[in-house]
Amino acid sequence: MSAHCQLTGSKPGFGNNISHSHRRTSRRFDPNVQRKRYWLPSEGRHVRLTLSARAIRTIDGIGIEAAVARIWARGGKV
Repeated sequence: MSAHCQLTGSKPGFGNNISHSHRRTSRRFDPNVQRKRYWLPSEGRHVRLTLSARAIRTIDGIGIEAAVARIWARGGKV
C-alpha cells in the first residue's frame, strides 16, 4: 500500500536520522494512513479509501459525500 492519502494528498516526507556522534542516515516520515470503508448513499455502494488519520476526522466533519466530491475534484478515483 502506498503511503499517501486520497483526500488530503499527504505523502511521505524525507529527512535524516542524526546519531549521537552526529552522523546522518536517510529516513522517511510516513503519514498515518489507514484503509477505511464507507457507505456512499448516492451510489448505493461501499467505497474503500486510503486515508490519513487527519482525513478521517475531516470526513467526520464534512461527510462522506463532500469528501468524495473533493477526491473527484483532485482527479482521484473512488
